Amino acid sequence: MTHEVLHPKSWKATPGYSNGIAATGRMVFTGGLIGWNDQQEFETDDFVGQVETALKSIVAVLAEAGARPEHLVRLTWYVTDKKEYLANLKDLGRVYKAVIGRTYPAMALVQVVALVEDRAKVEIEATAVIP
Repeated sequence: MTHEVLHPKSWKATPGYSNGIAATGRMVFTGGLIGWNDQQEFETDDFVGQVETALKSIVAVLAEAGARPEHLVRLTWYVTDKKEYLANLKDLGRVYKAVIGRTYPAMALVQVVALVEDRAKVEIEATAVIP
C-alpha cells in the first residue's frame, strides 16, 4: 500500500477502518453509489446485498480511472437504519473483504432519514488516491 495509516500509538486499535490516511497522487472521487446494478435497477432489498452491489460499483468506477480498491483512502456510508447496519456487521465484513479486500480507509457512517431512491438502504461515497 502506498498510503500511510494515521493512528496515534496510545489509541485503541480500530476494527475494519482507519482513523486517518495520508496519501500523495492522483485523486479519484465517486458520487454516492447505491445498491442498484449498472442498469439502475435494484436486484434486492436486502441490506447486505445492496452494500455488496454498491461496493462493486465503487470498484467499477475506480477502475475507470485506473484505480484499485487498495487505493481507497476514504469511504462515507449513508444508511437508512443504523440498527440494520449493526445487526449485520459479520456479513458486511465478509462482503467488504470479498469486494474490497483488506484495505481499510478512513470511514464515516451516518444514518439518514431517507435516500433519493426509495428502495435504497445504503449510499457510499469513495475517495481514492493513485500513487
